[in-house]
Amino acid sequence: MTTFSAVVTTGIYCRPGCGAKPLAENVRTFELAAEAEAAGFRACLRCRPYRVAGPVGADAPELVCRAVQLIIAGVLDTGTEAALGRRLAVSPRHLRRLFHDHLGVTPDQLARSRRAHFARRLLDDSDLTVADVAFASGFGSLRQFNRDMKLVFHASPVELRGRRRKADRIAADGGLRMRLPFVAPLHWEALSAFLAERAVPGVESVRDGVYRRTISLDGEAGVLEVERGGDDHLLLTAHMPFWEGLIHVVDRVGRMFGVDADTAPAEAALADDPVLGPLLRKRPGLRVPGAWGFFEIAVEAVLSQYSVRTRVRRQLAALVEAVGQPVPGLEHGLTHLFPSAEVLAQADLAAARLPAATARTLRGLAAAVAADETLLDPGASLADCTAALTALPGIEQSTAQEIALRLGHADAFPATERTVEMQLLEHDVFAVAGRTAAAWHPWRAFAATHLIAAGTPSPAA
Repeated sequence: MTTFSAVVTTGIYCRPGCGAKPLAENVRTFELAAEAEAAGFRACLRCRPYRVAGPVGADAPELVCRAVQLIIAGVLDTGTEAALGRRLAVSPRHLRRLFHDHLGVTPDQLARSRRAHFARRLLDDSDLTVADVAFASGFGSLRQFNRDMKLVFHASPVELRGRRRKADRIAADGGLRMRLPFVAPLHWEALSAFLAERAVPGVESVRDGVYRRTISLDGEAGVLEVERGGDDHLLLTAHMPFWEGLIHVVDRVGRMFGVDADTAPAEAALADDPVLGPLLRKRPGLRVPGAWGFFEIAVEAVLSQYSVRTRVRRQLAALVEAVGQPVPGLEHGLTHLFPSAEVLAQADLAAARLPAATARTLRGLAAAVAADETLLDPGASLADCTAALTALPGIEQSTAQEIALRLGHADAFPATERTVEMQLLEHDVFAVAGRTAAAWHPWRAFAATHLIAAGTPSPAA
């Protein structure tokens, strides 16, 4: 876990490895940059701590982790702490108390810090105008942008742009490039193999070490490309119709690859496990993969419930071709946007040549998500999430767990997912799989990811 050192005598906080050498008695330690800022410290100009990943500790209560996921999704960009509390069924006072006790900041302070740090990175790395940076970073107005940047960085956006270093700017042949920092290591090969195995034909591709996909922003098409950029960051190239809300695009990409994840507690807890220990050592830094579109991965999980992977890919290709929105002129096999729940709920699935049982389950899922988008809400508890999914006709418990894993639930475990089953059989623990998986609590999603990675081939070039 990254910690930040704040020097009382200077009012500055630094990231690990900074060349500053303050006296130990003058140093305070904070787990989050936002916590240091809330205490009145400003970022060091030498080590620039806003440019490193600062994951929320995995040992925080589930409610706090769910609230953080909703903040990352933008709930507080235009909403209030009271609205966030209602989503989580707690009072805003209780929510603030939990945040103060476990993170040292209020929800609003965390959201403000995330927006300000993202804006500072855009001011450093891109040539977007100051106004574009403000709205790309989730600020509601230029006045709010200027106020918060001065509060966090003690300087105006124009002054901060003037201080950027020449080496920070990332040139791109079209689109906009950004670094996605992470705490090393991150096992890119295993993550990209996982996504390649589940890539939706026409919507996603993994070739030559680059993950690409189409996205829809207010009905307009865009394309994202992600690749390894260095030992401490991935490189995102975004081709978008507009830059407003870019912060949430980047956050969703970061969630896919787990750049903000703190894997240390899970690795420490499972390092001596006879099944998982060797797998962890083989793939250090493997993160639990998230998802760009929650409905998209739910559809893939439902199809996988009925069919083997090769057939699922054919079904996904037929589904996308039949009801997905075409996006002409793209390369790397990208041809369509993935259909929304509303479109799929009304679509004639006969063109996709799905078996009757599969089509019924898929149509029921689409109708349910179209009627209630919170069905796939990452802010729900694992128990509530899986209960809501299994209440839909045809969706089994393991399928619900597989969806929950991609939604970010740390203890989800799809016991009958085919690769998980095969790996448990290979390790001669399938007969006691339930007891074995129980011993992996509360890191079962991490355990399942390593099992799946062990049985997943590397993506073809």
